[in-house]
Amino acid sequence: MINEIKQILEHEAKSILNIPIDSCYEKAIDLIYERVHVKRGKLVASGMGKAGQIALNMATTFSSTGTPAVFLHPSEAQHGDLGIIQENDILILISNSGKTREIIELTHLARRLQPGIPIILITGNPNGELSSEAEVTLSTGNPKEVCILGLTPTTSTTAMTVIGDVLVVQLMKKINFTAEDYAKRHHGGYLGVLSRKQSTEDK
Repeated sequence: MINEIKQILEHEAKSILNIPIDSCYEKAIDLIYERVHVKRGKLVASGMGKAGQIALNMATTFSSTGTPAVFLHPSEAQHGDLGIIQENDILILISNSGKTREIIELTHLARRLQPGIPIILITGNPNGELSSEAEVTLSTGNPKEVCILGLTPTTSTTAMTVIGDVLVVQLMKKINFTAEDYAKRHHGGYLGVLSRKQSTEDK
């Protein structure tokens, strides 16, 4: 079993290192910065199923590091939650297949409400239908799932998470987010104590 576990870790690590990196990342960062930090909109993240859980995590991580973000469930969007989208917002959509029905429907609904809203897509299929709707497409590299059936979202969701981390960290650098800023958003818990301590030391 130990050897099998090592193989799983090696597979996941290799898949992360094989994520395609190009100028689309810079374009994505600039778009988020312009919409959220210049025009005072917010980031709206969405995905269905496991991808939706990644989108939720991404939204909370952005919010805690100075870039206001919310999660929008694509199905609930069709029953009123779409109203969370406002002028100057930006969408980050996650779909491994690049053709998730609920996400395609969300793009149409969002642009009917806010025609100019830009879309950043994270996908394993950069040639899918959703990519044609997006201003920026970030590919996961479509790694083979580590699941023994090759079906359960495992390696693909790992790649999605890492791409989200890249965007978060680059936004933190772009807005000069400090430990003091972090402490203001984390009053309680271990991270709150740690960030306040670091903020005091920085001064």
